[in-house]
Amino acid sequence: MKKANSGGALVVCSGGVDSVTALYWAKCRYKRVEAITFNYGANHNKRERAALRRVCADSATPLTVISLPLGRYFKSSLLSGADKIPEGHYAADNMKSTVVPFRNGIMLSFAAGFAESNGFGAVVLGNHGGDHTIYPDCRPDFIDSIATAIKCGTWNKVKVLSPFCNITKADIVRFGAQLGVPYKHTYSCYKGGRRHCGKCGTCVERKEAFALAKVKDPTEYEA
Repeated sequence: MKKANSGGALVVCSGGVDSVTALYWAKCRYKRVEAITFNYGANHNKRERAALRRVCADSATPLTVISLPLGRYFKSSLLSGADKIPEGHYAADNMKSTVVPFRNGIMLSFAAGFAESNGFGAVVLGNHGGDHTIYPDCRPDFIDSIATAIKCGTWNKVKVLSPFCNITKADIVRFGAQLGVPYKHTYSCYKGGRRHCGKCGTCVERKEAFALAKVKDPTEYEA
């Protein structure tokens, strides 16, 4: 595939399955790719960040870490300790407690400013179709709206790219496996333990995605 030459891509990365696959997606399309991650006070930020540092080191991808003290001001079980994280499938109502209000809006806005300041033509986000149920700032209408705002609000007309917005996590795993994404080095668990708990919404979704994609799950789970 011929790589684009439009100033490069800045990938908003957590260290989980979706964003790391988005990183590899971008590296197939752009000559210049960097990652940006946010330490915003979530239970699992430390584990995610360690996973992402390894992925970036192994793929020779520059990484910028930004601290945002959202935990001091926002209400979410994701910011309130592992014991506050609900267990079960994302389809359950109790999973709404894991929403960090406008998280993607805040991160994309910061990433857009960083991109404008450092000559990137695009910002890439790894949200997917399974996020739509409980995360308003992962839905297509939100992505389209903030993409328009960022394009209008930057001199260089920075683009927001969301390549997985309308596909499932299983589709992402299947696609990433073809690219050789090192899923064994990614981290997702909302409880933030050494091993994935296997019971929180993101762990359940992770296991389900590998099973549906018929890709071997390299994740080490507690249960």
